[in-house]
Amino acid sequence: MSRSVELVGADAVAMVGDHVALEMLNTVSFVDGELVDAWQSDGDVQRWLERMGLAGEAVGAARKPLALLRAGRSLREAIRELVEKRKAGKRGDAWGLNEFLKKSESHLELVAKKDGSYALERRWTTATAEQALAPLAEAAAELLAEGDFNLVRRCEGEQCVLWFYDRTKSHHRRWCSMAACGNRHKVAAFRKRGVEAS
Repeated sequence: MSRSVELVGADAVAMVGDHVALEMLNTVSFVDGELVDAWQSDGDVQRWLERMGLAGEAVGAARKPLALLRAGRSLREAIRELVEKRKAGKRGDAWGLNEFLKKSESHLELVAKKDGSYALERRWTTATAEQALAPLAEAAAELLAEGDFNLVRRCEGEQCVLWFYDRTKSHHRRWCSMAACGNRHKVAAFRKRGVEAS
């Protein structure tokens, strides 16, 4: 599906999705015209989970090598298929995502806040790779069930595969990033107008 590039890693993935499940899909992107997977090791997935604020304290403990990578890629592709089908107005097979949800174990914890009030926080068991990915699986399930898919979009860039949740006020966002794909589109349109004017 994609190749590995040393310049791309979990820390180099652009955060343009505005939803954690879409950010996960965006860990596969085009770099220099080739599809690149930012996840090449358990460490890449671990660092990405930490960056997203989803890494539990026990993540990485008692796990077989490459288990987190395999589980992360499996979950990512299950989510990708469901997002693409939902966006196309078709029914997808939720079996893969449901398998992750079945393996998740969590509980609510009452946490005292500084002002003396309380908040409920969900705590996940992270003994297995699938359990470590449970918060992400739950976020994806919520997006698929409750998200406004009129606002879930793929970047209109010609060679871009990135997804985003359009949270702009006007809901007219077209690009993963104006600095990247939006700028490329503007330059191409300017060149085309210059050629047509000559």
